[in-house]
Amino acid sequence: MCGIIGYVGKKRALPILVEGLTAMEYRGYDSAGVCLQDSGLVRVRASGKIENLRERLSQQSLGGTSGIAHTRWATHGIPDEANAHPHLDCEGQVAIVHNGIVENYRELREELEAAGHTLTSQTDSEVLAHLIETELQTSSGLTAIRRALKQVRGTYGLVVMFKDVPQTLFVARMGSPLVIGVGRQEHYIASDPSAILVHTRDVIFLDDGELAAVSVEGVTLMNLDQSVPKKQVERVTWEVATAKKNGEAHFMLKEILEQPEVIENSTRGRIDMIGTRAVLGGLRDVSDSLKEIDRIIIVGCGSAYYAGLVGEYLFEELAGIPVEVELASEFRYRKPIISTRTAVLAISQSGETADTLEAIREAKRKHALTLGLVNVVGSSVARETDAGVYNHAGPEVGVASTKAFLSQLTVLTLMSIYLGQLRRSLSQQKAGEVLAALYEIPNQIQEILRERSQVSAIVDRHRNMTNCLFLGRKYQAPIAYESALKMKEVSYVHAEGYSCGEMKHGPIALIDKSFPSVVLCPEDSVFEKTRSNMEELQARGGSIIAVTTNAQLVSHLCEDVIVIPETLECLQPLLSVIPMQLLAYEMAIARNFDPDRPRNLAKSVTVE
Repeated sequence: MCGIIGYVGKKRALPILVEGLTAMEYRGYDSAGVCLQDSGLVRVRASGKIENLRERLSQQSLGGTSGIAHTRWATHGIPDEANAHPHLDCEGQVAIVHNGIVENYRELREELEAAGHTLTSQTDSEVLAHLIETELQTSSGLTAIRRALKQVRGTYGLVVMFKDVPQTLFVARMGSPLVIGVGRQEHYIASDPSAILVHTRDVIFLDDGELAAVSVEGVTLMNLDQSVPKKQVERVTWEVATAKKNGEAHFMLKEILEQPEVIENSTRGRIDMIGTRAVLGGLRDVSDSLKEIDRIIIVGCGSAYYAGLVGEYLFEELAGIPVEVELASEFRYRKPIISTRTAVLAISQSGETADTLEAIREAKRKHALTLGLVNVVGSSVARETDAGVYNHAGPEVGVASTKAFLSQLTVLTLMSIYLGQLRRSLSQQKAGEVLAALYEIPNQIQEILRERSQVSAIVDRHRNMTNCLFLGRKYQAPIAYESALKMKEVSYVHAEGYSCGEMKHGPIALIDKSFPSVVLCPEDSVFEKTRSNMEELQARGGSIIAVTTNAQLVSHLCEDVIVIPETLECLQPLLSVIPMQLLAYEMAIARNFDPDRPRNLAKSVTVE
C-alpha cells in the first residue's frame, strides 16, 4: 500500500510517473517502481528512496506514452526489490499496481501455484496479476479484471496494464481510493489527487465496486455487477499541499479523522465472529511457547509506552497473565530478571526506535521469547523479534502519534483475547462480548468526531492556560498520561498526567482557579472514586473539564463536559483518547503553533 500514479496520452510517460511518485513521498514508502508500455511491458524497480529508482532509470533509455508507477509501504513481505510494485504475471502479459490488502491471498496463491503459476514475491498483491492473466484466457479487458476480482476478499485500489492492449489502463476500487484525472487526449490515475493536480484539476472519483478502462479517447465505466455507474467530472479547487491532507489543514487532524478506518484496518481478517476468536497469524508459529510463558514484559517509548500500560490491564484481565511495562530507554540499564518463560513485547510505530531495539536485544541475550507490535513491515523490530503483529494503520506523517497509538490499543486488545483463548483463561462468551463491542468502535468514534465543535468551544475558553492536569483511573490512567503528552508536544502547554489516586500525593497543591484539570471519568467500575477526586478539585476552586459517558452524573462539578459513547470498560480508552487528541490539536491551533512540526521532535527516534 501507498502511492499509485498512472498516465496514458501523447506525452512521454516516464517523467510524469516519476514526478507523481515524488509528489506522494510525504505518505511514506520503502520501495518504488514503474512499468511502461514500450514494445512490451518494461519494468524497473528499486528498494529504498525514489532517488534509487531514478538512478536505475537513468541507466536506461525508456520511451512509451502510457505507464504505471507505485511507491510501496510494506504490508506483506519485507521491503525489497522483489516485493516492490509493479508486479507482473509469469507470462509478462499483465502488470499491476495495488493498494490495499488481499485477505484471502494465501488460498489464492496456493490455487495458482497448483495450476502451474510461479509467484516471485512475498506480497499479497502479486496474486492479482496472476488471477487476471488466468481470466484473460477466456475473456478480455474489464471483464477479465471483474471476474478476477470476484474471487478476491479484501480491499484494493488497482491499476492494470496489458501487454497486448496499447494505450489503455484499467482501474478498480474497493476500499482504497483512486481518482482519474481528465485532460485533453490524456488521462491520469492516482491514489492521491496531489500527484496529478499540476496536470489537471478535472477528475472522476471512483467509488467502491467501480472499474474503468482509461484511454486517450476517454473513460469507460463498469460496476462489479456489470451495471454502468453514472459519474460526473468534478473540478478540484484544493491547493496541492491541501490535497495531500485530504482537504484538512494539517496531517495531525487528517490522521485523527482517519481513525475509524484505522480500527477497521487493524482488525480486518483478525476477528472470527463465527468462532468468536481473535485470529493473529503472526503469532501462530510461537503459539506453543505462548502457552508456557508465566509473564509478559512490555517495552516502549513515549506513546508506545502508554499503549503498553493499557495493554497491561488488557492482558491481566483477558489473558490472566502477569504483566510489567518498562520504559525501553531504562530497561537494559537495569538487571532485568528474565527467564525462558518470559515474553518481551516491544511496541514501536516505526520499528526503528533505538532504545526499543536495544531492549529486545537484551531480552534475546537472556533467551526470552521476543514479540513485536510495529506499524512498518520489515522494520528492525519486526526482523529481530521471534514473532509479532503489524498495526496496519498506514503511514503516519504527523510527529505526534494519533492513529498509530489507537491501532496499538486495538491490536493489544486482539492479542489479549488471542492469548486468553490460547491459554484457556478467557471464556468464549467473554471473548465474543469484547469482539462484538470492538466491532462497534469505529462507528462510535465517528460519533465523537461529529461533535468536534464542542472541543473547539472548550479550547476557546481555556486558550490562555499555561498548565493543566490530566487525570484518570484504571484503564483511563494511561490515557491521562498520553493526553498530557499530546498537549505538551503540539501546543507547548505544560501538562501532567496522573492517576486520580496520586493527585492527593502532591499535585493537588498546584490547584487553583487558573490551573484546570481534565478528568477522564466514564461510568466504569471506578467511577465513584474518580468522582470523589473531582469533588476534591472543586472544593479547592479548580476548573474541571470532564470526559464522561454520563453528563448528568458530573455536570454539577464541571465547567465543561465532553460526552463520549459507552462501551465495555476495557475498550473505553479507544473512545476517551479521541477528544483528548482533538483538544491538543485545537489548543495548538489556538496558540498559533503548527501541530505537524512540533519543535525539537522527530517522528522516529533512531538514536539514544
